[in-house]
Amino acid sequence: MRTILTTVALLCFSNMFMTFAWYGHLKNLSHKPWFIAAIVSWGIAFFEYMLQVPANRIGHQLISVGQLKIIQEIVTLSVFVPFSILYLKEQIRLDYLWAGLCILGAVFFVFRHKLTGA
Repeated sequence: MRTILTTVALLCFSNMFMTFAWYGHLKNLSHKPWFIAAIVSWGIAFFEYMLQVPANRIGHQLISVGQLKIIQEIVTLSVFVPFSILYLKEQIRLDYLWAGLCILGAVFFVFRHKLTGA
């Protein structure tokens, strides 16, 4: 269980960097040329990779790549929704709930053999 928790924690921190690298420039660098935003984003993404790569290596000791990907998608939505609402001031939409439910369905199918023994 510790391996999974370490993986999820690293993916959460990694995703915070990734989300900021991908979308933070929309608020902070919108007045700058796109290539400046790209260079800044690449710099931020370096730290994302410094957490994401170890997270996937640690997690892959116990779970499959598909399971790692689904966990990463859960983390992405869990980080992106608050970021978009609180930082970018986007309005909350019911679509976020539907997206979350779809990901929960994906979690079931990817982990079903562990959950149901199927």
